[in-house]
Amino acid sequence: QVQLVESGGGLVQAGGSLRLSCAASGGTFSTYVMGWFRQAPGKEREFVATIDWSGSYTYYAGSVKGRFTISRDNAKNTVYLQMSSLKPEDTAVYYCAASRDKGTSAPNYAYWGQGTQVTVSS
Repeated sequence: QVQLVESGGGLVQAGGSLRLSCAASGGTFSTYVMGWFRQAPGKEREFVATIDWSGSYTYYAGSVKGRFTISRDNAKNTVYLQMSSLKPEDTAVYYCAASRDKGTSAPNYAYWGQGTQVTVSS
């Protein structure tokens, strides 16, 4: 059983940057594929980015590619999401999630954090 706790959300102006962190405990972090998802009010949860067990493979949603960077530090049991050139449409609750397998679909991920709010003002 993996517990995930996100941090780093907040209010930022358009064009600004934020770095989200997700600390994992209760499992062997390096055996999990990690993902970031987000959910805006009135919308379905959507995939943002994923990173494989070693960090050698990453994949991004088209809407964030080139602006967001996912990374992980297995020694610290933490995954990060560096967000740059933020837009108002990036406003959402951001969730980190853990899976045994690669994938971009939310049902693939068995473990979820509680989410952290990111608000981008115009």
